Amino acid sequence: MEPFALKNALGNVRNTTPLVHCITNYVTVNDCANALLAIGGSPIMSHEPEDVRDITSICGGLVLNIGTLDERSVAGMFAAGERAGELGHPIVLDPVGAGASALRTRMAGDLLDRLPVSVIRGNMSEVKALAGGAATTRGVDVCPDDAVTEDNLASAASFARGFAAKTGAVVAITGAIDIVADAQRAFAVRNGSALMGRITGAGCMLTCVCAAFAVANSDSLLESQVAGVAGMGLAGQVAEGRMGAPDGNASFRTYLIDALYRLGGEALEAGARVAQLD
Repeated sequence: MEPFALKNALGNVRNTTPLVHCITNYVTVNDCANALLAIGGSPIMSHEPEDVRDITSICGGLVLNIGTLDERSVAGMFAAGERAGELGHPIVLDPVGAGASALRTRMAGDLLDRLPVSVIRGNMSEVKALAGGAATTRGVDVCPDDAVTEDNLASAASFARGFAAKTGAVVAITGAIDIVADAQRAFAVRNGSALMGRITGAGCMLTCVCAAFAVANSDSLLESQVAGVAGMGLAGQVAEGRMGAPDGNASFRTYLIDALYRLGGEALEAGARVAQLD
């Protein structure tokens, strides 16, 4: 992928301030809103079924995150998703904890089956559970056996392309090595920091960032998701680089959002570690 594609994708976010309707979990909702603001988007959070059709109508995209399920939020997700589909807005699905319980796995599958999902963003265990192929999962964390490594990168990319072909969505599988794929192409992204796993919400924030990139780059969805994933990973690296002796994971969280806010196209071009996979 040409570096300018990443720079342009970020520039489109900054220049258009995409408004994103986020139905996300109550553990991370504040950080998701701040991450969206930092990257150049604008968040609206609402899950009330009587409210969401109107909210979705004034937004450009929709995030569905199943991290804290209840009947009202699920009803809101379907109502908002149906309206987003009517309007042709991108829908980004985050199947948090799919595989950890029958409810989560079934609900993620129902959302994918009934709504025109544009992007699926999760760790490998969650995405495999969504695809029906995971035997175990560790709550919202990736099962060690599912982790993407240099040794299994080719097979993981093949799985991602196959699932993208089956669903018609761009699939972003994130971890130590990220894979972003559509039915034809897959890219590895080797940015990020291990400290991102030491705060709650890094993945949820990324999903919202990916939605902003999808709204602002609707004609190049795959490239936009590569840019979003690489940008978040690069922000993690910058945040880690700021850590000093007195700092802990709460400082890292603040530095991460700061790094998203200050991320520029030239820095993304220079720092993104992206490679197309065979």
